[in-house]
Amino acid sequence: MGSIPDLPVPISLVSGHYFLFSVDIATYLRREHHICGALIGTLPQIPQQNVFLGLPLELMPEEARILVEKGVAYIADDVKIHEDGMQNLANQDRHRYLQSLEQEGRQAALAQASRKEQQREEALKKLERKNAAKPTEPLQNQGSALPQSSNEVEPEEQLFESSSQTPSSTLTPSRKSVAVEAAFGITPATSDGLFPKVPPPQPPTLPDVPPSYPLFAHLHSKGFFLSPGLRFGCQYLAYPGDPLRFHSHFLAISAEWDEEFDIMNLVAGGRLGTGVKKGFLIGGAESPDDTHIETSPDAVRTFSFEWAGM
Repeated sequence: MGSIPDLPVPISLVSGHYFLFSVDIATYLRREHHICGALIGTLPQIPQQNVFLGLPLELMPEEARILVEKGVAYIADDVKIHEDGMQNLANQDRHRYLQSLEQEGRQAALAQASRKEQQREEALKKLERKNAAKPTEPLQNQGSALPQSSNEVEPEEQLFESSSQTPSSTLTPSRKSVAVEAAFGITPATSDGLFPKVPPPQPPTLPDVPPSYPLFAHLHSKGFFLSPGLRFGCQYLAYPGDPLRFHSHFLAISAEWDEEFDIMNLVAGGRLGTGVKKGFLIGGAESPDDTHIETSPDAVRTFSFEWAGM
């Protein structure tokens, strides 16, 4: 069981897009509330890479809306918070924040030094066991065998082997010597420690959502994981579980209750869904009252199609 962040969590609004910058919040929402989002962070030195992406996690407006309605999150204007925070930031707060980063850097340096020391000890023990397992040779043969045996020593062992030192006499850095080493530079992913947490606005700000939100809320209430469906020509892909474990079951498209559409769209959707081993699902809200629709996922009806050969 992972850690549970303080609720409600902030969703950063930047240029009309909704982002999460905390990995703990992202994993919590995925685990407990079936919110996947899309990772869009890239490495500065490899801007073209599109396989392994990282934070921030971008949310669809529908995902942000449903989290706000459930009281799990609130919308935070990222630009306004940072502008107000920098103007009201006192020198002592700035100094305390820099000290916390420096302390975190020292701890990271100490942890790395401890790992190196452990690796060194393991290498010395391995060398000692290997030397103990070698058969004893006559003294006259040791001189001729020394050049050949020295060439066969592994590079890892050559780093620690010495003509006058033994594993017991090897000096290891103490904790005090590690503490005086240069601390690592820490680049925080969020500004939580710098600015005070902004309380949620009352009443909560609801993100603007497309007309397909009733269908999204309905499927989400049934336990589905939803992701954008552009690559399959639909609005949402509906997964019965986490997309890392399951294939999607439905290509979901929203329609108004009295909307007229071409029957060939149903045929095309059914054939497309069957071709990729998924069902084609179309749904819409029964009530024409938008306010009633957005607060009641049960007021949505859905129909699924499967194209079968004759």
